[in-house]
Amino acid sequence: MADAKRTVLDFFDLAFNQQKPAEARERFMGSTYTQHNPEVPDGPDTFVGAIGGMFEQFPDFSSDIKRVIAEDDLVAIHHEVHMTSDDAGMSVVDIFRVDGDKVVEHWDIIQPVPVEAANSNTMF
Repeated sequence: MADAKRTVLDFFDLAFNQQKPAEARERFMGSTYTQHNPEVPDGPDTFVGAIGGMFEQFPDFSSDIKRVIAEDDLVAIHHEVHMTSDDAGMSVVDIFRVDGDKVVEHWDIIQPVPVEAANSNTMF
């Protein structure tokens, strides 16, 4: 098995940080892409449309990776996401499954960063 962690990090950097989802699809996605986010259909082309549309709607999108956890063919990225330069942000965990050297499946968990919290811990 190829290095799943490296594959996912390279895919994520190209698709989200460099904002080149079509190039990320060509280089790192398999012919199938199973999507578990209920708002996005399956498929690599749908991924490109959804992420490209997000960048059009939110040109100031940013992601700051806080930690990466990898086990076998699964890689989880915990990151701080801002859709605009002045929003409070979201704590996001994206989980990807890799087959060989291709990203083929995705889950995500998204939680808004609250303005006030019941404790002094951060979400990161």
